[in-house]
This record gives sequence, structure tokens and C-alpha cells, in this order.
Amino acid sequence: MTEESYVSKKAKGLGFFEKYLTVWVLSCIGTGILLGSYAPELAHYLDGLSIYIGEAPVISIPIAVCLFFMMYPIMVKIDFAEVLKAGQNIRPVSLTLFVNWAIKPFTMYAISLFFLGTLFLTFIGPDAVDLVKMPFGVDLPVGSQYGIGTVVMEGGVRMLEVPLWRSYLAGCILLGIAPCTAMVLVWGYLAKGNDGHTLVMVAINSLTMLFLYGPLGGFLLGVGQLPVPWEALALSIAIYVALPLAAGYFSRKLIIRARGEEWFTTKFVHYLTPVTITALLVTLVLLFSFKGEVILAQPLTILWIAIPLFLQTMLIFTIGYVLSKKIHLTYEDAAPSAMIGASNHFEVAIATATILFGLSSGAALATVVGVLIEVPTMLLLVKICLRTRGWFPT
Repeated sequence: MTEESYVSKKAKGLGFFEKYLTVWVLSCIGTGILLGSYAPELAHYLDGLSIYIGEAPVISIPIAVCLFFMMYPIMVKIDFAEVLKAGQNIRPVSLTLFVNWAIKPFTMYAISLFFLGTLFLTFIGPDAVDLVKMPFGVDLPVGSQYGIGTVVMEGGVRMLEVPLWRSYLAGCILLGIAPCTAMVLVWGYLAKGNDGHTLVMVAINSLTMLFLYGPLGGFLLGVGQLPVPWEALALSIAIYVALPLAAGYFSRKLIIRARGEEWFTTKFVHYLTPVTITALLVTLVLLFSFKGEVILAQPLTILWIAIPLFLQTMLIFTIGYVLSKKIHLTYEDAAPSAMIGASNHFEVAIATATILFGLSSGAALATVVGVLIEVPTMLLLVKICLRTRGWFPT
């Protein structure tokens, strides 16, 4: 089936927003960093508007609002009557699951271990240490050894002192086992992929995370079974995916019933065209204003973490894209199939790092760096996809 079978849109050239998107993105990143540095009170206030589970800010309300307006224009264009038919095409779904869960977590571990534990260890500091929260259920006296860490007393609270580079490694691992869900709808949309099939993969990927996130994280972190933040996962999926999905489905039915499909396609959809991009840009300002002080305070540390994350993203995209061509996927299915593995569900990774290791830990910082490189890198991959459409059958 063609793309038009799934979504109510026709292929068009790049609009004003899309044509200069890289410029807008860089401008918004810079604006966010400056806002976080020179108006930290405003950034801290907005960052504090969150839904908490325990001590961890799991859902940022301003980000959730922006993500809703990013997702809704995509969701409302999807012909949901055809989505189930898209799910019958097992090849792209199988490819996505294979890359996300059989390849990505282990390449992330290997690449991060090499760069952080070997190549950049001198710059990070071989003797540098980080204080992280004691693992759940562990009650050891001060001075005890727990794995590669030592129990110490800090501010009247027992903490675990671990090598700093290993804390960064833990954050990278948490990113590697959290493949993208909602945001890939934006990347697939910009790459002119099959939005209906992307939605199917998002749903399957979200369910798979519930079963594999904990066991894979526990295995790769080497700290035993990783406690799965079920509430964080369920709440994140509900707000970032289910809410705009439901809003798009019901409003589409109501609008078409009231005004007709032609008006919906030619008028209503046209009004929504800049909404997704505008919401993306506002999201960037917010994200980088929350972390502006950290980015400016530790620019080289950000670089050491960003390099392996960037290389991992490019590697996973390449594997997915090449395998898509090998199994003869159309471009509309190949682009989102490759990008859903390359991108990360950084909201879940940040929440998990905060719950497990603490908000000020190196692990939490590493997941924040995932946000820093996410959008520019994925926009680069969108451009690569658009320029290589001719490699695939239509």
C-alpha cells in the first residue's frame, strides 16, 4: 500500500519551517541555554512543574504540553481504519524489534565502554569518583564494598562512591535500552515516511519496553535485577503517546462527520502544518533552558559523553537502513524503521537514572546529554533519508 492509504496528506515540497529547520533548531538550542544561564529562576520554576513519582520528576508538564502539540497534528492525519492493515506487514516490525533489542543495547554498551572507560578515561579522570544513591534493598555499613563502589556517608546519608566514568556508562546504558517511542513520529513525518506504520511500531515498541527494559538494564548494568519504574513507563507512554493518539482519533472522526473529508484534508490539515515544528522548537527552548547551567559548566564532559552517543546513533541507523534495503522494504517503511532504533526515549532514561542513581549523578547527566544530541542528530538522519529515497522501491 502507498503512504496515502494510511494518512490524509499528499507529498509536498519543504515548507518555510522545514526548509530552514536546522537554523531554527540551533537558534532555539542557543536561546534555551542562554535562558537557563541568565534566567535560572524561570528555568527552575518551569522545570519544577512536573508529575513526580517518589523523588523523581517523571513527567515535565510544560514538555508534555509541547509534545502533545507535536504529536496531535500527526495523529489526526492518520486514517486509523487502515492502521491495522499496516500491522500485517511483519517485515519492518520484526526488523525494528531485532535492531532495538538484539543489537542496540549491546552496541551502546560496547561503544560507551570503549570511549568512556579507555579512550577518554584520562580526560574524565581515572581517579574521579561520583556519589550515587544506594541500590534498592541494600543496607551496608560505611566502608563496605558493593561491586565497584564503596559505601560512604555524605550529608548524613549513606551513598555509594563509584568511578565517575562508570556512572556516565550507566546513563548511556539506560539510553541504549530505551528506544524511541513518541518522538519517532515527528522524525518519520519529516522524512515523509509511512505514518500509519510508524504508529504501529511505536505501539509495539512501547509494549516491548515494559517487558525487556528491566531485564536488559539489570544485565548490562551488572547490578542484578534492575528495578523497573513501571509507574514512570506507564505514565510516560500514556501522556506522550496515548493522549495525542486518542485526541487525534476522536477529533478526526468528529471533524469529518461535521465538515466532510475534503474540508478536513484541504483546510483543517493545512492549518496544522506549522504546529508540529513550532511545538518542537518550543520544546527545545524548554529542554535546554532546564539544563543550560550544566551544559555551560561542564562543556568538555558533555563532549566526552556526546561522542559515543552520536556514533551509536549513526551506527544503529546505518544497520537498520541497510537491513531495510536488504529485505526490500519501501522507503516509506524503511525510514521510520531505521530511525526508531537510532532515536532514544530520553524521558524514560532520565527518569530511571534519577530514580536509581540520583538527580545529581553522572548517570543522570549522561541521559541529559542524550537530549542534547537527539534533535540535531535525528534531523541529520532525516536529511540523509530524504536524499536517499531513490535507493528503495516505492
